[in-house]
Amino acid sequence: MPFTGPAEDRLAIRELMDTHAHGVMTRDPELWGSIWAEDAYWELPEYPDLGGFDGKTAIVAAWSESMKHYGLAGCTKPMLYFMQPGSIEVEGDHAKAVAYTIELYDDPETGARVHTTGRYDDELRKIGGQWKFTRRAYRIVFAH
Repeated sequence: MPFTGPAEDRLAIRELMDTHAHGVMTRDPELWGSIWAEDAYWELPEYPDLGGFDGKTAIVAAWSESMKHYGLAGCTKPMLYFMQPGSIEVEGDHAKAVAYTIELYDDPETGARVHTTGRYDDELRKIGGQWKFTRRAYRIVFAH
């Protein structure tokens, strides 16, 4: 079953996904970074030049740098970015989730408009009463 566990926990995890998207749309590293556990890992296997990042500090620094290159209108505007959960499964203070993204941005190398749909496979932990992502692995589902 794709949505299991207490509704309040599932809502809190959904709000983390929404915070991720809002952080992208506002280019706010503090907001975007608030979703991560200190010991988190962000995996980007389809971007071999990036690979993965260990720890919240490295994750937020890498994301902040990438936001300088991904946007619309020559990066004068943020990319359009939306996230939708496909599954949230809560067991105690641990959870697994799947989230799908819709992204619209101008390719930093060519300037061509790109529409991408992606998938995050997530692991989360409740830390100090707050849900945080401990591992996120992003893959492209479709790009046009």
